[in-house]
Amino acid sequence: MLLRAIRYCSTLQAYLKERSKLRMALLLNKYPGHFIDQQFNAVLQKFNINEIFTINNYYSIRQKVINIPFKEKVPIDYTTKMFVHFTYCSNMKAFPQKFHALWNKYFGESPINDITPILGTRNVPNLQRRLINTH
Repeated sequence: MLLRAIRYCSTLQAYLKERSKLRMALLLNKYPGHFIDQQFNAVLQKFNINEIFTINNYYSIRQKVINIPFKEKVPIDYTTKMFVHFTYCSNMKAFPQKFHALWNKYFGESPINDITPILGTRNVPNLQRRLINTH
């Protein structure tokens, strides 16, 4: 969200206004102010933006953010893959191994075995992921 604000705001004033709106939305959602500042700074540091924004340098910082390459999405063939998501907790450590053992036991000789099961944990939403999101 923060990077998106820099990408879409062509002036420093517009960026500061957008950042203020984002900050207010987070405060209204009960995020502590010091935590918000820490996360904003972490996002900027992740992309090597270490300078304070001024009218003189905003354009060059913005160009740096605009030039950050997007991760290209690879198309997925859903006819050969099955995604199984679960919320991770400590007692689920052995779940992937058990799942694949059961899959092979019951579907090893079945036509469904042509489908590859892909296990993944569901991500718990957090502020860091929201601020870095550039899509």
